[in-house]
Amino acid sequence: MIQVKRVYAAPEQTDSFRILVDRLWPRGLSKEKLKMDLWMKDIAPSDDLRKWFGHYPAKWPEFKRRYFKELDGKQEAVEQILSRAKNGAVTMLYSSKDEAHNQAIALKEYLESYSLLSRET
Repeated sequence: MIQVKRVYAAPEQTDSFRILVDRLWPRGLSKEKLKMDLWMKDIAPSDDLRKWFGHYPAKWPEFKRRYFKELDGKQEAVEQILSRAKNGAVTMLYSSKDEAHNQAIALKEYLESYSLLSRET
């Protein structure tokens, strides 16, 4: 099971293994307050893609297409998250204010489709 949660939300028992998937450290949070298990900044979108997107909902479909292409080149990191998810719940943490259009939501979609494709082959 893979879930997505904003870093500023309080940790819950159901969070299990918590992975920060932002390239930049969230403002105003210490490592102790965040209570994360792993920071995977390399799985985040490139700086150029992140800046281009700017969290404009109209760019969301194109952002996902470009981000998925980047993720295709990061298979080791993708497999690391999927491996963790096979062994228990994984909570991917993000700091964006936009709860519907952010890299964690896109990454979850990618991981779920990747996982389904892997089962079909």
